[in-house]
Amino acid sequence: MLKRENILLVDDDINILELLQRHLQSMNYHTYKAVSVKEALYILKDTFIDLLITDIQMPEVDGLQLLKFSDEHYPEIPKLVITGYPSVDGALEVIKSGAIDYLTKPFTKEELRLAVEKAFAHGESRKNIRPKKANGNRAVHSEMIGESAAFQEITDVIERVKDNKATVLIQGESGTGKELVARAIHYSGKFSRAPFVAVNCGAIPENLLESELFGYVKGAFTGANDNRSGFFQAAEGGTLFLDEIGTAPLTVQTKLLRALQEKEITKVGSRKNEKIDIRIIAATNADLQNDIQEKRFREDLYYRLTVVEINVPPLRNRKSDIPLLVDKFLLKYGVEYKDRLLKISPDALEILKRYNWPGNIRELENVVQRAVIMCDGAIGVKDLPEALKYQIDFPEENYKPLREMEKEYVQRVLLHTQGNKTKAAEILQIDRKTLREKIK
Repeated sequence: MLKRENILLVDDDINILELLQRHLQSMNYHTYKAVSVKEALYILKDTFIDLLITDIQMPEVDGLQLLKFSDEHYPEIPKLVITGYPSVDGALEVIKSGAIDYLTKPFTKEELRLAVEKAFAHGESRKNIRPKKANGNRAVHSEMIGESAAFQEITDVIERVKDNKATVLIQGESGTGKELVARAIHYSGKFSRAPFVAVNCGAIPENLLESELFGYVKGAFTGANDNRSGFFQAAEGGTLFLDEIGTAPLTVQTKLLRALQEKEITKVGSRKNEKIDIRIIAATNADLQNDIQEKRFREDLYYRLTVVEINVPPLRNRKSDIPLLVDKFLLKYGVEYKDRLLKISPDALEILKRYNWPGNIRELENVVQRAVIMCDGAIGVKDLPEALKYQIDFPEENYKPLREMEKEYVQRVLLHTQGNKTKAAEILQIDRKTLREKIK
């Protein structure tokens, strides 16, 4: 059976959308409709799209912004523009924003067919010549974004492993984007049409993890009233992502090792072995080497998992990526909450760049999300959490004793709160008694 390409149609005119849908479905294409850029972003995030067709003139966020965003985050998708306001300058702007061609309203079904075929043909040719890096030294894989050397090392490894089924272990602190790396490996490679199944091992009770992963047969235990497949079977042909692998009990680790070695599993309560064809990507924020020493993790499983190892750096070690990540979250939440694109002031961005982000990218996203909700226009310093505003940066060549740094920091916070000790203690995250002792 021939593959039906997925085409995303974006236009605020429902009549145009329905016309496009009728024409394209008669050509055996599968279509998705969006009446706004906001709706289109949700579809792009959750659906494998082969071609984007968008109008330019739309309220709030226009089609040019959608083109620029999709060209940056989904460069492999060819783009076609439909416009009722043709001009030379407009055509140049459309092409510069990543579109292959544009159609002028009104258009015939045949003109649409030719434009779509041209877009797909051009998209296929670009796959063979597209460099690994986009926009200078920036690399983009799905929702991953960055331009730092640390980020580029990760994308280079992704390029090497995406088209094979070598086992990968991703290590990094919480909030660094380990699952995004796993998804990038899966969805940028030739197995992208197969399932991607994510399992948080730490979120499933130990006594249930084995049956959830491998499935069970009827009567295997109390409550097993039917045969049931597990996550391994659900991921057949694709990728099984095992997050927080270090939390898996030793009994489950033993079965995981056998699955990796023998390429087969056994359901709980069964004696029948079943062959599997999947790639396993595991992730952890724990020190597995220490867990091996403490007899909490199998050494032989560790070596089976680390055929390829990826270490995701904390955000404090890739601060040059912060402006790009902020732009991404501003677009996401600006459209979601305010139906428009938002900007951030240089002072506010500088504060975000200075902070060390113990919660990493997840914390940064939460801060930007909150700022979008709180702001009236562009995001300014006033829209950021108090704890971020009053950090002190000392030049590396001007180190000071810890006691002196603490004294200066407390003085600045008290100055900001105009002597309000309750507010100052809240910012410093200490109680009033401790603050009084420091003041004394």
